[in-house]
Amino acid sequence: MKWLVILGLVALSECLVMIPLRKVKSTRENLREKGLLKNFLEEHPHDLIQNRPTEDSAPQKNISQQPLRNHLDMIYVGNITIGTPPQQFSVVFDTGASDTWVPSIYCQSMACVIHNILDPFQSTTFKFSGKIFSLPYGAGTVTGFIGYDTIRVGDLIIKNQAFGISLAEDDMVFENAVFDGVLGLGYPSLALEGTTPIFDTIMNQSLISEPVFAFYLSTETEVGSVVMFGGVLDCYYKGDLKWVPLSQTHYWQIPLDRITIKPKFVACKRRCQAILDTGTSSLMGPRRQVYNIHKLIPGYYLQDLYVIHCNASSTLPDIVFTIKGIDYPVPAQAYVQKTLGGICLSAFKGIKGKPTGNPIWILGDVFLRLYFTVFDRGQNRIGLAPAV
Repeated sequence: MKWLVILGLVALSECLVMIPLRKVKSTRENLREKGLLKNFLEEHPHDLIQNRPTEDSAPQKNISQQPLRNHLDMIYVGNITIGTPPQQFSVVFDTGASDTWVPSIYCQSMACVIHNILDPFQSTTFKFSGKIFSLPYGAGTVTGFIGYDTIRVGDLIIKNQAFGISLAEDDMVFENAVFDGVLGLGYPSLALEGTTPIFDTIMNQSLISEPVFAFYLSTETEVGSVVMFGGVLDCYYKGDLKWVPLSQTHYWQIPLDRITIKPKFVACKRRCQAILDTGTSSLMGPRRQVYNIHKLIPGYYLQDLYVIHCNASSTLPDIVFTIKGIDYPVPAQAYVQKTLGGICLSAFKGIKGKPTGNPIWILGDVFLRLYFTVFDRGQNRIGLAPAV
Protein backbone atom coordinates (compact mmCIF):
# COMPACT_ATOMS: atom_id res chain seq x y z
CA MET A 1 0.00 0.00 0.00
CA LYS A 2 1.33 3.42 -0.94
CA TRP A 3 1.95 5.82 1.93
CA LEU A 4 1.16 9.40 0.91
CA VAL A 5 1.56 11.86 3.77
CA ILE A 6 -0.82 14.84 3.44
CA LEU A 7 -0.75 17.68 5.95
CA GLY A 8 -3.09 20.67 5.00
CA LEU A 9 -1.29 18.89 3.53
CA VAL A 10 13.00 7.93 -6.86
CA ALA A 11 23.85 5.02 -18.62
CA LEU A 12 27.13 5.89 -17.77
CA SER A 13 28.14 8.32 -15.11
CA GLU A 14 29.57 10.78 -17.60
CA CYS A 15 26.12 10.93 -19.22
CA LEU A 16 24.53 11.89 -15.90
CA VAL A 17 26.74 14.55 -14.39
CA MET A 18 27.71 17.86 -15.95
CA ILE A 19 31.36 17.78 -14.83
CA PRO A 20 32.98 21.24 -14.53
CA LEU A 21 36.29 21.69 -16.32
CA ARG A 22 37.42 23.79 -13.35
CA LYS A 23 35.79 23.15 -9.99
CA VAL A 24 34.31 26.33 -8.53
CA LYS A 25 31.55 26.94 -6.03
CA SER A 26 28.12 27.31 -7.58
CA THR A 27 26.09 30.50 -7.20
CA ARG A 28 23.65 28.56 -5.04
CA GLU A 29 26.50 27.38 -2.74
CA ASN A 30 27.92 30.90 -2.36
CA LEU A 31 24.50 32.35 -1.56
CA ARG A 32 23.81 29.63 1.02
CA GLU A 33 27.16 30.26 2.78
CA LYS A 34 26.34 33.96 3.05
CA GLY A 35 22.82 33.29 4.34
CA LEU A 36 21.29 34.91 1.24
CA LEU A 37 19.87 31.87 -0.59
CA LYS A 38 16.33 31.99 0.82
CA ASN A 39 15.82 35.68 -0.06
CA PHE A 40 17.37 35.22 -3.51
CA LEU A 41 15.10 32.27 -4.35
CA GLU A 42 12.02 34.21 -3.25
CA GLU A 43 12.96 37.15 -5.48
CA HIS A 44 14.37 35.13 -8.41
CA PRO A 45 12.64 31.73 -8.35
CA HIS A 46 13.93 30.56 -11.74
CA ASP A 47 17.41 32.10 -12.00
CA LEU A 48 19.28 29.12 -10.51
CA ILE A 49 17.51 26.39 -12.47
CA GLN A 50 18.22 27.46 -16.01
CA ASN A 51 20.23 25.06 -18.13
CA ARG A 52 22.87 27.59 -19.21
CA PRO A 53 26.49 26.68 -19.95
CA THR A 54 29.12 28.98 -18.43
CA GLU A 55 32.78 29.57 -19.14
CA ASP A 56 33.59 27.27 -16.21
CA SER A 57 31.46 24.31 -17.24
CA ALA A 58 31.24 21.74 -19.98
CA PRO A 59 28.46 22.06 -22.57
CA GLN A 60 25.10 21.22 -20.97
CA LYS A 61 22.73 18.57 -22.21
CA ASN A 62 19.09 19.22 -22.95
CA ILE A 63 17.60 18.73 -19.49
CA SER A 64 13.92 19.38 -18.93
CA GLN A 65 13.23 21.06 -15.59
CA GLN A 66 9.96 21.38 -13.70
CA PRO A 67 9.84 23.82 -10.75
CA LEU A 68 8.18 22.51 -7.60
CA ARG A 69 6.48 24.43 -4.78
CA ASN A 70 7.44 23.52 -1.23
CA HIS A 71 4.40 23.52 1.06
CA LEU A 72 5.61 23.92 4.65
CA ASP A 73 8.42 21.37 4.17
CA MET A 74 5.66 18.73 4.00
CA ILE A 75 4.95 18.15 0.33
CA TYR A 76 6.26 19.35 -3.05
CA VAL A 77 3.95 20.01 -5.99
CA GLY A 78 4.34 21.15 -9.58
CA ASN A 79 2.08 22.09 -12.47
CA ILE A 80 1.31 19.93 -15.48
CA THR A 81 -1.27 20.25 -18.22
CA ILE A 82 -3.49 17.61 -19.80
CA GLY A 83 -5.36 17.68 -23.10
CA THR A 84 -5.74 19.86 -26.17
CA PRO A 85 -6.19 22.72 -25.41
CA PRO A 86 -4.29 22.23 -22.12
CA GLN A 87 -6.04 22.04 -18.74
CA GLN A 88 -3.74 22.74 -15.77
CA PHE A 89 -3.30 20.64 -12.60
CA SER A 90 -1.07 20.75 -9.55
CA VAL A 91 0.39 17.30 -8.82
CA VAL A 92 2.78 15.51 -6.48
CA PHE A 93 5.73 14.07 -8.43
CA ASP A 94 5.75 10.79 -6.53
CA THR A 95 8.58 8.24 -6.75
CA GLY A 96 6.63 5.93 -4.43
CA ALA A 97 3.87 5.36 -7.00
CA SER A 98 3.68 4.59 -10.71
CA ASP A 99 0.19 5.83 -11.55
CA THR A 100 -0.88 9.32 -12.59
CA TRP A 101 -4.37 10.62 -11.84
CA VAL A 102 -6.35 13.87 -11.58
CA PRO A 103 -9.92 14.78 -10.52
CA SER A 104 -12.64 14.91 -13.17
CA ILE A 105 -16.05 16.45 -13.87
CA TYR A 106 -17.57 13.05 -13.05
CA CYS A 107 -16.40 13.14 -9.43
CA GLN A 108 -18.90 14.37 -6.84
CA SER A 109 -16.63 14.08 -3.79
CA MET A 110 -15.96 17.35 -1.99
CA ALA A 111 -12.24 16.72 -2.60
CA CYS A 112 -12.96 17.04 -6.33
CA VAL A 113 -15.35 19.96 -6.07
CA ILE A 114 -12.71 22.23 -4.50
CA HIS A 115 -9.85 21.21 -6.83
CA ASN A 116 -9.14 21.61 -10.54
CA ILE A 117 -11.08 19.01 -12.51
CA LEU A 118 -10.54 17.55 -15.97
CA ASP A 119 -13.28 17.86 -18.58
CA PRO A 120 -12.45 15.17 -21.18
CA PHE A 121 -14.97 16.60 -23.64
CA GLN A 122 -12.96 19.83 -23.85
CA SER A 123 -9.90 17.96 -25.16
CA THR A 124 -9.67 16.96 -28.82
CA THR A 125 -6.96 14.39 -28.03
CA PHE A 126 -8.65 12.54 -25.15
CA LYS A 127 -9.54 8.84 -25.49
CA PHE A 128 -11.65 6.71 -23.16
CA SER A 129 -10.38 3.21 -22.31
CA GLY A 130 -13.40 1.72 -20.54
CA LYS A 131 -11.14 0.41 -17.72
CA ILE A 132 -11.76 1.29 -14.09
CA PHE A 133 -9.19 1.60 -11.28
CA SER A 134 -8.93 1.81 -7.51
CA LEU A 135 -5.82 3.17 -5.75
CA PRO A 136 -5.30 2.89 -1.96
CA TYR A 137 -3.34 5.67 -0.24
CA GLY A 138 -2.85 4.63 3.37
CA ALA A 139 -5.90 6.30 4.91
CA GLY A 140 -8.06 6.66 1.80
CA THR A 141 -8.79 5.54 -1.74
CA VAL A 142 -9.20 7.07 -5.21
CA THR A 143 -11.43 5.30 -7.73
CA GLY A 144 -12.18 6.14 -11.35
CA PHE A 145 -11.45 5.12 -14.94
CA ILE A 146 -8.46 5.17 -17.25
CA GLY A 147 -8.11 7.62 -20.12
CA TYR A 148 -5.42 8.60 -22.63
CA ASP A 149 -4.34 12.11 -23.56
CA THR A 150 -1.40 14.44 -24.10
CA ILE A 151 0.34 15.44 -20.86
CA ARG A 152 2.84 18.29 -20.72
CA VAL A 153 5.51 18.33 -18.01
CA GLY A 154 7.82 21.32 -18.32
CA ASP A 155 8.84 21.33 -21.99
CA LEU A 156 8.10 17.60 -22.44
CA ILE A 157 5.02 16.80 -24.52
CA ILE A 158 3.97 13.21 -23.75
CA LYS A 159 1.40 11.89 -26.22
CA ASN A 160 -1.24 9.22 -25.64
CA GLN A 161 -0.36 8.80 -21.96
CA ALA A 162 -2.52 6.57 -19.76
CA PHE A 163 -3.74 8.23 -16.56
CA GLY A 164 -6.56 7.96 -14.06
CA ILE A 165 -9.62 10.19 -13.97
CA SER A 166 -11.22 10.10 -10.54
CA LEU A 167 -14.87 9.32 -9.91
CA ALA A 168 -14.54 9.37 -6.11
CA GLU A 169 -11.85 10.52 -3.66
CA ASP A 170 -11.72 10.03 0.08
CA ASP A 171 -12.62 13.47 1.45
CA MET A 172 -10.88 12.90 4.80
CA VAL A 173 -7.58 12.46 2.96
CA PHE A 174 -7.79 14.63 -0.16
CA GLU A 175 -10.22 17.46 0.61
CA ASN A 176 -7.56 19.69 2.19
CA ALA A 177 -4.72 18.58 -0.06
CA VAL A 178 -2.64 21.35 -1.64
CA PHE A 179 -2.50 19.35 -4.87
CA ASP A 180 -5.08 18.13 -7.39
CA GLY A 181 -3.56 14.75 -8.23
CA VAL A 182 -0.48 12.56 -8.41
CA LEU A 183 2.15 11.90 -11.10
CA GLY A 184 3.81 8.55 -10.43
CA LEU A 185 7.50 7.98 -11.23
CA GLY A 186 7.85 4.36 -10.09
CA TYR A 187 8.42 1.19 -12.10
CA PRO A 188 5.88 -0.49 -14.44
CA SER A 189 5.43 -3.44 -12.05
CA LEU A 190 3.84 -1.02 -9.56
CA ALA A 191 1.42 0.48 -12.11
CA LEU A 192 -2.20 -0.38 -12.80
CA GLU A 193 -2.49 -3.43 -15.00
CA GLY A 194 -2.35 -2.64 -18.71
CA THR A 195 -0.97 0.90 -18.26
CA THR A 196 2.46 2.40 -18.95
CA PRO A 197 3.87 4.83 -16.34
CA ILE A 198 4.62 8.31 -17.56
CA PHE A 199 8.43 8.09 -17.33
CA ASP A 200 8.38 4.90 -19.41
CA THR A 201 6.37 6.75 -22.05
CA ILE A 202 8.88 9.60 -21.94
CA MET A 203 11.66 7.09 -22.62
CA ASN A 204 9.67 5.20 -25.28
CA GLN A 205 8.95 8.43 -27.16
CA SER A 206 12.66 9.45 -27.01
CA LEU A 207 11.85 12.75 -25.33
CA ILE A 208 15.07 12.79 -23.26
CA SER A 209 18.68 11.91 -24.03
CA GLU A 210 19.37 9.96 -20.81
CA PRO A 211 16.90 7.71 -18.89
CA VAL A 212 17.26 9.55 -15.58
CA PHE A 213 15.46 12.08 -13.43
CA ALA A 214 16.52 13.84 -10.24
CA PHE A 215 15.10 15.90 -7.36
CA TYR A 216 16.38 18.94 -5.50
CA LEU A 217 14.06 19.81 -2.60
CA SER A 218 14.35 23.18 -0.85
CA THR A 219 14.12 23.77 2.90
CA GLU A 220 11.95 26.42 4.57
CA THR A 221 11.28 28.26 1.33
CA GLU A 222 8.40 27.79 -1.10
CA VAL A 223 10.50 28.24 -4.24
CA GLY A 224 13.74 26.73 -5.53
CA SER A 225 12.78 23.04 -5.66
CA VAL A 226 12.97 21.23 -8.99
CA VAL A 227 12.58 17.85 -10.65
CA MET A 228 14.74 17.43 -13.76
CA PHE A 229 14.40 14.90 -16.56
CA GLY A 230 17.07 13.61 -18.93
CA GLY A 231 20.21 14.54 -17.00
CA VAL A 232 21.65 16.14 -13.88
CA LEU A 233 22.83 19.66 -13.09
CA ASP A 234 25.74 19.64 -10.64
CA CYS A 235 24.92 23.06 -9.17
CA TYR A 236 22.44 21.31 -6.88
CA TYR A 237 24.88 19.11 -4.95
CA LYS A 238 28.33 18.98 -3.38
CA GLY A 239 31.05 16.40 -4.01
CA ASP A 240 30.44 13.30 -6.13
CA LEU A 241 27.32 11.25 -6.62
CA LYS A 242 27.50 7.90 -4.84
CA TRP A 243 25.71 5.13 -6.73
CA VAL A 244 23.63 2.39 -5.12
CA PRO A 245 22.17 -0.49 -7.19
CA LEU A 246 18.48 -1.17 -6.61
CA SER A 247 17.43 -4.24 -4.66
CA GLN A 248 14.55 -4.78 -7.08
CA THR A 249 12.74 -2.84 -9.80
CA HIS A 250 9.35 -2.18 -8.24
CA TYR A 251 9.76 0.68 -5.81
CA TRP A 252 12.96 2.72 -5.87
CA GLN A 253 14.36 0.36 -3.26
CA ILE A 254 17.95 -0.02 -2.07
CA PRO A 255 19.78 -1.98 0.66
CA LEU A 256 20.23 -0.15 3.97
CA ASP A 257 23.23 -1.26 6.03
CA ARG A 258 22.25 0.14 9.43
CA ILE A 259 20.89 3.10 11.37
CA THR A 260 22.99 4.46 14.21
CA ILE A 261 23.26 7.19 16.79
CA LYS A 262 27.00 6.77 16.79
CA PRO A 263 28.42 4.51 17.94
CA LYS A 264 25.19 2.77 19.00
CA PHE A 265 23.01 0.71 16.63
CA VAL A 266 19.42 1.93 16.96
CA ALA A 267 17.70 0.18 14.03
CA CYS A 268 18.34 -2.07 11.05
CA LYS A 269 20.96 -4.10 12.95
CA ARG A 270 20.89 -7.01 10.50
CA ARG A 271 20.45 -4.89 7.38
CA CYS A 272 17.15 -3.92 5.86
CA GLN A 273 15.70 -2.14 2.84
CA ALA A 274 14.94 1.52 2.10
CA ILE A 275 12.52 3.08 -0.39
CA LEU A 276 13.26 6.62 -1.67
CA ASP A 277 9.82 8.24 -1.78
CA THR A 278 9.17 11.88 -2.70
CA GLY A 279 5.45 11.37 -1.94
CA THR A 280 6.10 10.80 1.78
CA SER A 281 7.13 13.70 3.99
CA SER A 282 8.59 11.76 6.93
CA LEU A 283 11.00 8.93 7.80
CA MET A 284 9.00 5.73 8.25
CA GLY A 285 10.11 2.37 9.55
CA PRO A 286 8.98 -0.65 11.59
CA ARG A 287 7.20 0.56 14.71
CA ARG A 288 9.53 -1.26 17.13
CA GLN A 289 12.62 0.22 15.46
CA VAL A 290 11.14 3.72 15.49
CA TYR A 291 10.31 3.22 19.17
CA ASN A 292 13.95 2.29 19.85
CA ILE A 293 15.06 5.56 18.24
CA HIS A 294 12.56 7.59 20.24
CA LYS A 295 13.79 6.01 23.49
CA LEU A 296 17.07 7.86 22.93
CA ILE A 297 15.38 11.20 22.19
CA PRO A 298 13.78 13.04 25.15
CA GLY A 299 10.06 13.48 24.51
CA TYR A 300 6.70 11.75 24.86
CA TYR A 301 4.04 10.05 22.74
CA LEU A 302 0.78 11.80 21.98
CA GLN A 303 -1.22 9.02 20.31
CA ASP A 304 0.95 8.06 17.28
CA LEU A 305 2.97 11.30 17.36
CA TYR A 306 6.22 11.79 19.30
CA VAL A 307 6.50 15.26 20.82
CA ILE A 308 9.97 16.76 21.36
CA HIS A 309 10.85 20.00 23.13
CA CYS A 310 11.62 22.50 20.36
CA ASN A 311 14.72 23.89 22.05
CA ALA A 312 16.24 20.39 22.18
CA SER A 313 17.07 20.26 18.46
CA SER A 314 20.41 22.04 19.03
CA THR A 315 21.62 19.33 21.42
CA LEU A 316 20.16 16.12 19.98
CA PRO A 317 22.49 13.81 18.02
CA ASP A 318 22.54 13.04 14.30
CA ILE A 319 20.78 9.85 13.26
CA VAL A 320 22.97 8.19 10.65
CA PHE A 321 21.73 6.04 7.77
CA THR A 322 24.55 3.95 6.31
CA ILE A 323 24.03 2.96 2.67
CA LYS A 324 26.62 0.89 0.81
CA GLY A 325 29.22 1.74 3.44
CA ILE A 326 28.65 5.51 3.27
CA ASP A 327 27.14 7.48 6.16
CA TYR A 328 24.22 9.84 5.48
CA PRO A 329 23.60 11.81 8.70
CA VAL A 330 20.16 13.28 9.41
CA PRO A 331 20.64 16.09 11.99
CA ALA A 332 18.10 16.99 14.64
CA GLN A 333 17.29 20.22 12.78
CA ALA A 334 15.89 17.96 10.04
CA TYR A 335 14.08 15.31 12.09
CA VAL A 336 12.56 17.69 14.66
CA GLN A 337 9.70 19.44 12.86
CA LYS A 338 7.81 22.45 14.19
CA THR A 339 4.09 22.53 13.45
CA LEU A 340 1.97 25.60 12.78
CA GLY A 341 0.68 25.24 16.34
CA GLY A 342 4.18 25.66 17.73
CA ILE A 343 4.61 22.02 18.79
CA CYS A 344 7.71 20.11 17.67
CA LEU A 345 7.30 16.52 16.48
CA SER A 346 9.65 13.76 15.48
CA ALA A 347 9.80 13.08 11.75
CA PHE A 348 10.19 9.36 12.52
CA LYS A 349 6.93 7.47 12.22
CA GLY A 350 6.11 3.80 12.63
CA ILE A 351 4.60 1.79 9.80
CA LYS A 352 1.48 0.08 11.06
CA GLY A 353 1.10 -3.64 10.66
CA LYS A 354 3.31 -6.58 11.49
CA PRO A 355 6.57 -6.52 9.45
CA THR A 356 7.25 -9.49 7.20
CA GLY A 357 10.56 -10.40 5.58
CA ASN A 358 13.35 -7.85 5.39
CA PRO A 359 12.37 -4.68 7.33
CA ILE A 360 11.46 -1.73 5.12
CA TRP A 361 12.23 1.93 5.76
CA ILE A 362 10.72 4.76 3.72
CA LEU A 363 13.07 7.70 3.27
CA GLY A 364 10.80 10.62 2.48
CA ASP A 365 11.33 14.34 2.06
CA VAL A 366 13.13 14.77 5.41
CA PHE A 367 15.99 12.69 3.95
CA LEU A 368 15.67 13.91 0.36
CA ARG A 369 15.99 17.58 1.36
CA LEU A 370 19.45 16.76 2.70
CA TYR A 371 20.60 14.60 -0.24
CA PHE A 372 20.18 15.40 -3.92
CA THR A 373 18.85 12.19 -5.44
CA VAL A 374 19.20 10.80 -8.99
CA PHE A 375 16.87 8.05 -10.18
CA ASP A 376 18.59 6.11 -12.98
CA ARG A 377 16.29 3.86 -15.00
CA GLY A 378 19.08 3.03 -17.46
CA GLN A 379 21.17 1.22 -14.85
CA ASN A 380 18.53 0.66 -12.16
CA ARG A 381 20.35 2.58 -9.45
CA ILE A 382 20.11 5.59 -7.14
CA GLY A 383 22.68 8.42 -6.97
CA LEU A 384 23.09 10.40 -3.73
CA ALA A 385 25.12 13.50 -2.85
CA PRO A 386 24.75 16.24 -0.22
CA ALA A 387 22.39 18.94 -1.46
CA VAL A 388 23.74 22.50 -1.58
